[in-house]
Amino acid sequence: MATTQLPSLSEIKQRIAETNRLFNDEVFAHRNFDALDQIYTADARILPPGAPMIGGRAAIKKFWADMVLGAHAVAAELGSVDVMQAGDGVVEIGRAVLTVAPPGQAQAKMEVKYVVYWREEDGRWKWHVDIWNPNA
Repeated sequence: MATTQLPSLSEIKQRIAETNRLFNDEVFAHRNFDALDQIYTADARILPPGAPMIGGRAAIKKFWADMVLGAHAVAAELGSVDVMQAGDGVVEIGRAVLTVAPPGQAQAKMEVKYVVYWREEDGRWKWHVDIWNPNA
């Protein structure tokens, strides 16, 4: 079995930043949940706080649609703290600020921390395992 050469870590970090921007710009700002196909691998899993693990794109799309629409979320600004090679993928440790804007109320922000295990799929770096939780 041949080993696949990963791109440089700086190139991977650039691709990670592009995907993270897509999550904010398309999923949160434009409610384009089909963009999640470009963000998550086909067999991805998410581990939301206080909820069971969710696997597969269809279930992940439903989760994010319910969360974004139900919470009136308008932004998810993600930022890498560290990115490390891990086998045939990379692990990103990051921070995010989620913004919600319920009708008739002031915007509110919540800071979270996350870990994503990234894999390359169809020539694009995508989230394969995604876990996050809010800061106290």
